[in-house]
Amino acid sequence: MEDNVPSLRSHLMERLLTSLFMLWLASSSVGYFATLNYANHPYDLVLLERARMVAEQMKLGSGQERLDFKPVLPDGSDPGISDQVFYTVSDSDGEKIAGNANLSRPLSYRRGKTGPLFNNGEHEGEKTRIVSLVYPSSSGGKPLQLHLSETTHQRQALIRGIFAYIVIPQLLLILIAAGVVWYGLKQGLMPLERLRREVAMRRRDDLSRLDETKAPAEVRPLIDAVNDLLERLKQAMRAQKRFIADAAHQLRTPLAGLKTQVELALREHDTERKQHTLGQLLISAKRNTHLVNQLLALARNEPDGQGDYTFAQLELNQLAQECTMHWVSLALEKNIDLGFEGVSPNVPVRGDATSLTEMLGNLIDNAIRYTQTGGHVTVRVSTTQDGAILRVEDNGVGIEPQYRERIFERFYRILGSGQSGSGLGLAIVAEVAKRHGATITLDRGHDGIGTLISIYFLSQG
Repeated sequence: MEDNVPSLRSHLMERLLTSLFMLWLASSSVGYFATLNYANHPYDLVLLERARMVAEQMKLGSGQERLDFKPVLPDGSDPGISDQVFYTVSDSDGEKIAGNANLSRPLSYRRGKTGPLFNNGEHEGEKTRIVSLVYPSSSGGKPLQLHLSETTHQRQALIRGIFAYIVIPQLLLILIAAGVVWYGLKQGLMPLERLRREVAMRRRDDLSRLDETKAPAEVRPLIDAVNDLLERLKQAMRAQKRFIADAAHQLRTPLAGLKTQVELALREHDTERKQHTLGQLLISAKRNTHLVNQLLALARNEPDGQGDYTFAQLELNQLAQECTMHWVSLALEKNIDLGFEGVSPNVPVRGDATSLTEMLGNLIDNAIRYTQTGGHVTVRVSTTQDGAILRVEDNGVGIEPQYRERIFERFYRILGSGQSGSGLGLAIVAEVAKRHGATITLDRGHDGIGTLISIYFLSQG
């Protein structure tokens, strides 16, 4: 059910609650200092007014100071005025002259300030707020200073009250917001949860596209990416099935022939005939090995056989020359002139060296197979403004126009050619060219004799 939403919702809620909690802490800190300033300001004004009243009663700065006068100040016993007030009159050196507490300090603490000076203090273990005033002596003597201090019970009670009115509503608002967001996430992720259940109930071979309309708009790019992955996986599985079917189809008959030849060799008692049978076995084994290598090369070069991460910058002229040299010995066996015509500057292409070598090897192999003894095969590399061209030309039997469209199909072989083969060589050439974004053309050779196969590589610049 929807209550079993995956951990995505819990993760999002956890991140959201953490953010809201940090915001609440920051807001509470700012609110506390704002409340502290708001609460202190009116009480400081009252404290300053009370200090001036005491100074007036004692006639400080008049020259007729009444230092023996004891002003009536709150002592904390009145429930309506819970704070206790202390005062001290001292000289400029901080020596106490009068008062009910010792709050005196030397005038140097003021650092040039002449007006009222407020600061926090402590008296008998209780926090206090102090205001200090200076009154010059009218007779030219040392100035007097008055320090009036009161405990902060009323201030703290006011701060706590204001702070509670700020913090508690914010906390309730955060809880309400968390509940609303939780409900919103639950409702918003319902389509995604239904999609998850649909995927979980699928058969393992069901690679059909997911319905992106069943997911929230924000998740549709992810669904599109998953659909793209499913499509590529479907192609890979299709290629795998095709490879297995091709391998089973092509290997069944040769393996059956091998089995028959082995059985004949085992029953043969004549040494000469046994040697002949073993020779046929060797030929069949070579053909099967070639067939298996062709099948593997075809599977490797299919669209989903390997990734573009194997591509690198290559020098086509050098690669073609090295590949051509590899086939010289086979050409000499048939008395065929195998030549290479390159260009002096480098011919850069981006591709996979192994695949391109397999492609050119198949082209040369086909040209040698279908060229008569004493013929010639030429490999050419050239360039144009659009890119590079790789050509393989022979003066063999050629390919009739009605067959040119089909020779790149798998296992297709022209009847009556008189040559053995698997019919996979040109199919591999087509797959490699497709992977490299190249195009293939097939024409008659020089003077209309033989075959010319050209592969055009587009410039990477």
